Amino acid sequence: MEALLHQLADKQAITEQIYRYCRAMDRMDHDLGYAVWHDDGTADYGEANFVGTGRGFIDHVNRQHAHLLAHSHQVTNVLIELDGDYAGSESYVTATLQMEREGKHLRMLVCSRYVDKWSRRGGRWAIDHRIALMDLAEMAEVTPMPLHKTGSRDRNDPSYVVLGGQP
Repeated sequence: MEALLHQLADKQAITEQIYRYCRAMDRMDHDLGYAVWHDDGTADYGEANFVGTGRGFIDHVNRQHAHLLAHSHQVTNVLIELDGDYAGSESYVTATLQMEREGKHLRMLVCSRYVDKWSRRGGRWAIDHRIALMDLAEMAEVTPMPLHKTGSRDRNDPSYVVLGGQP
């Protein structure tokens, strides 16, 4: 029973790191994003997008997101296989991004999977290597709707009051 509880705790810790990644993207929170990877962790989002360090990817995507009007990332179908202090996971991600180009409002929808290798170092699970596989992407012109109360794409978002700013 104790072994099962440890496995569940490890899977939950990894799952929460995956969720933190999405939060880091949507809040453009560099520090939170850095904490998802080990310092020597690597990211492969394809030659056309980014191949390099996890930290470098966080910097890269935050520069890209700064030019957008809005973005939202969701993760589902998280599968994790544990092997002691190592793990592998696959998670499905849907990223919806809005931008304005030449006076038109555009929505980009990207459906991808993250295939991650993890390790626990110093009691902390983080990514050693991520491969992002894009399964579907589309761009469409949209008509913006009036928004209800919105948050902010930084640490001023109300969620930081509730959840705190810790990575």
